[in-house]
Amino acid sequence: MRFSSVSAAFVAAVVGFGGTVALVLAAAKAVDATTAQTASWVTMLCFAIAAESLYLSWRHKMPIVTAWSSPSLALIGASTGFDIQSAVGAFILTGLMLFVTGLVRPLADFIERIPAGISAGMLAGVILPFVIDGASAAAIDIWLVLPLTALFFLVRVWNPALAVIVVLVCGIGWAFLSGQNSEPFVLGLSSIEFVSPNFDLATFVGLSIPLYLVGMASQNLPGLAVIRASGYNPPAGSSIAVTGLGSIVTAFFGASTTCLSAITAAICTGEESHPDPKKRWQVGIWYAACYSLFGVFGASLVGLIALMPPALIMLVTGLALLTPLANAIAITLAKREEQIAGITTFAITASSITFFGIGAPFWGLAAGLLIFYSARLKR
Repeated sequence: MRFSSVSAAFVAAVVGFGGTVALVLAAAKAVDATTAQTASWVTMLCFAIAAESLYLSWRHKMPIVTAWSSPSLALIGASTGFDIQSAVGAFILTGLMLFVTGLVRPLADFIERIPAGISAGMLAGVILPFVIDGASAAAIDIWLVLPLTALFFLVRVWNPALAVIVVLVCGIGWAFLSGQNSEPFVLGLSSIEFVSPNFDLATFVGLSIPLYLVGMASQNLPGLAVIRASGYNPPAGSSIAVTGLGSIVTAFFGASTTCLSAITAAICTGEESHPDPKKRWQVGIWYAACYSLFGVFGASLVGLIALMPPALIMLVTGLALLTPLANAIAITLAKREEQIAGITTFAITASSITFFGIGAPFWGLAAGLLIFYSARLKR
């Protein structure tokens, strides 16, 4: 066990939780969830992520981690006409569809045939906007961002695994000492609440199916691509089935579906998490431990994240993803016959375009595969 595994897991968990927890709150508000139901939603999401990541990483000896789906939460937040009971029914049906999909062999075969250059291009496209946002944070608070950025590269010379942790700790300390966060922080245990589901055809068509499509196209496929780009061959079917099963169980307590992680997985699968790829799966254990703590103190941690300056979250995320971005670009350009397809995938994915409610990662992957196999057909 190495400290780099612990630090990578901690940074990934903080980035995943703190960077998008506002989407959970917005989604809960959109379906008229009470304060207790919202707290239960956050708590059970954290426990689901912890259990799924622990099982998948330990079972397959790969750093396979899960997360809540940010595009799915955004979709829920933009929806109208659904209450929390109908939403829970939709979450259960979406989890069931994910579970069944994971048992279908053709999906796993499709994932295994995706060239590494295209997978890495998708990963680079997913990561790039977050790295750019990290640089853009200087426009929000230059006196916070510039010193912390200099500190990151200085610490990284001696200990790359420690650099992001130092920036995060110093950034939080700076924010409190400078008076940016004047509200008191109170630590307390979370609670869960059972929510009776309501099933109807309108909710299935209007919410369940869109959630399933968005989760598969924007989370699961990129998540598998991230792991494959790091040199692993993850079991696509069983990984998706586990997230579907976990989503079914936690949905009864108000939690939306979980999927394979893309952004935080890029942090967990890199060389800085552990130099030995065969032991890198240990990061998933620590990642699960972090989310278990988030689950126990979830309601309080939502308040803590809310007190952190937005520029700090943007900066930490961008700095943590610098190395994964560099590695992904290198893999994209490694093989000449995959370069054009990989770069096209990268460009479309990074563009953040959306058609028919389906995000850019799916369209980038589709375009890359079309270009790659068209060239092979000609040869």
